Amino acid sequence: MRVKGRFGLVVTGGAGAMAILAAGCSGGGKGELASGESGTPVTITPANGTAQVKPDGTIEVKASRGKLEKVTVQGDKGAAVTGRLAADRKSWRSARTLAPGASYTVTAQGRDDGKTSTVTSAFTTLKPSKTLSITDVTPNLKGEKVGVGMPIILRFNRPVADKAAVERVLKVTPDKPVEGAWRWIGSDQVIYRTKTYWQPHQTVRFQADLAGVNAGGGVYGAKDVQQTLTIGAAQITTGSISGHHMTVKRDGRKLRTIPFSAGNGQTREFTTTSGVHLLMEKGSPVTMISPGRKEGDPGYYKTVVNYAVRFSNSGEYVHSAPWSVGSQGSANVSHGCLNVSPADASWFYRIMQRGDVLKLTGSDREVEWDNGMSYWQLPFEKWKRGSALS
Repeated sequence: MRVKGRFGLVVTGGAGAMAILAAGCSGGGKGELASGESGTPVTITPANGTAQVKPDGTIEVKASRGKLEKVTVQGDKGAAVTGRLAADRKSWRSARTLAPGASYTVTAQGRDDGKTSTVTSAFTTLKPSKTLSITDVTPNLKGEKVGVGMPIILRFNRPVADKAAVERVLKVTPDKPVEGAWRWIGSDQVIYRTKTYWQPHQTVRFQADLAGVNAGGGVYGAKDVQQTLTIGAAQITTGSISGHHMTVKRDGRKLRTIPFSAGNGQTREFTTTSGVHLLMEKGSPVTMISPGRKEGDPGYYKTVVNYAVRFSNSGEYVHSAPWSVGSQGSANVSHGCLNVSPADASWFYRIMQRGDVLKLTGSDREVEWDNGMSYWQLPFEKWKRGSALS
């Protein structure tokens, strides 16, 4: 028997066919119509039962007659999949990628001539042999407040072939908007820096809609990542290496001026770098060993210091140095660090936030932009050129 129902569904067969037809024609009822069948007024792509759907594919729902009323997507992995309904309500498209190796069910309701039909499609996505994951987001310490210069640093589990595709799904949303840009450092690390410092005392939200993104070479993003940053007070320290003093301000208010003794300048290694640094980390005690030298070599040293705050990768710290108090504020005698008194070192250590700004002038050695977190050394226009989307 061959019968054509109200919604154009063509059904062939016996008793089972009649049951489907009755469901489709019942007055005001909802018909459960399989996706993709001939004549169905609402169709879903991928069709019901499809396997190995590419995660970066698109879900599409179309109404051949009438209009779409509602479309929902349920999956067993990853973030919810939302979409956009066309202005004429005749079509709907998903707005993001799908999780790899996942099962999805799409339910769509269409309305035509006062009657509603419901169509479902269940399908599975491809499970790739290689996936891309974010292994670290810095800053990442629970409850930490960071300084106004703090970058966002992402590290991936493998090299990224299609950097542009990945960068497009990285979103940074501060409470107080400011321009910023990503810059790739090699193939497995990308860093976000703002054009001007973050406004203090706010929340910044990072979102990576990575699940299902085609990262190139058959690699798909494994899962989404979210992180919230808390920007603390604007703590900015300015110091003169030749003047032997630095001044610490918080939110524009002077807190303290600290005398110090900087690097003696006898070699490049023993010259404290000028430029815009960010405070990176702290430790107490920290053991400092002369780089590139072993015990017995000229210039070798091994010293344990307290209240040490790092500001470069070339071994520069602000730290307690009770042995050089007599030179602090008047002469530079250190191996490159800023030696300060135990009392000043303890105070500076306590108030330090990762990402606080330390601006130093007065030496002939400029800190490199990629030495530690000295990213502010690079003009923003040059910084942006490291984006895959520039």
